[in-house]
Amino acid sequence: MDLIQVMKALSDETRIRILNILKDGDLCVCEIEVLLDINQSNASRHLNKLTNAKILDNYKVAKYVYYRFNEKLINEYPFISEIVKDHAMKLNQCQIDYARLQKYKCSGLSCDDLKEGKISF
Repeated sequence: MDLIQVMKALSDETRIRILNILKDGDLCVCEIEVLLDINQSNASRHLNKLTNAKILDNYKVAKYVYYRFNEKLINEYPFISEIVKDHAMKLNQCQIDYARLQKYKCSGLSCDDLKEGKISF
């Protein structure tokens, strides 16, 4: 992978926010949208940039697309992990997003519930 492409993919606050909430595990697109309070178009655009840079992988389960870190690329460029694990939480918005993620995980709700608006932050 091209280092410049990776660096460009990391140079956006929304993409750092996405990586921050993915550091603990895979999430569906709809979860990312709700947790970050962004629309589907915005989420897709940023997820495409992260996927094109090979920072993220995705897979489909039924009607949902899930995203996760591409461990091969993380091993090639360990600074990505350092940025996400050691520096992202220094950003106020990343702290808010992570708190929302924790609330969501404790709620026991699913993607279907999110689409129906069953969780509020």
